[in-house]
Amino acid sequence: MFFPFIDPLYLLLIAPAFILAMWAQNRVKGTYRKYSQVMSSSGIPAHLAARRLLDAVGLYNVEVKRVPGELTDHYDPTKKVLRLSDGVFDSNSLAAVAIAAHEAGHAMQDKLRYPFLVLRTAMVPITTFGSRFGYFMLIGGFLLAMFTGGGELGLAVAWIGLALFSTAFVFALITLPVEFDASRRAIQMMESVHVISGAERLHAKKVLDAAALTYIAAMFIALMQVLYFALRLLALSGSRD
Repeated sequence: MFFPFIDPLYLLLIAPAFILAMWAQNRVKGTYRKYSQVMSSSGIPAHLAARRLLDAVGLYNVEVKRVPGELTDHYDPTKKVLRLSDGVFDSNSLAAVAIAAHEAGHAMQDKLRYPFLVLRTAMVPITTFGSRFGYFMLIGGFLLAMFTGGGELGLAVAWIGLALFSTAFVFALITLPVEFDASRRAIQMMESVHVISGAERLHAKKVLDAAALTYIAAMFIALMQVLYFALRLLALSGSRD
């Protein structure tokens, strides 16, 4: 049996990853709620803090816009737009300012052509295609191999599908240094332009560290999925011998 959700092996591998993801999500929301109640000493709302940070490094061409949703904040390197969610845009809380600074950190990475950000951006279409089409190739290859008694064609299709599907794990892995570096830049930038001061650095770092956990969890989930299919493929290959 190799289909996810009904296979004990899949549940054994993926359960710890999903537990980590749920814990990380709760940690992010809890930390965000806590420091959303703590106002920054500068009193600058997040969108103006982002503008100040961007201008300080010469990124006058990057726009700061509002985007609907909660914690939907992101920087779009293709359009040079820093988008802040409804709850962050006008807030002058430490949580909001830290999130805005983190996205400004991505904009700085873009300006400097930070290698991992360049690679991640280039991988977006590859990952979108690979993770979707690869999954269908993987399942199709499995079925073909089973119905043909572990035939070589089915196994070949399945391995190619797994290679394509694995691009999601590679993308998640590349994302880690991108996010950690953006947070590091955010803390430095906030202090240099006096958006935060003193003990606020520690509080802002807690917000960004909590957010980083979600990327670690995403990478772990992707890894466990690849490992599951690889083990099932190896088992099917072994049954032919």
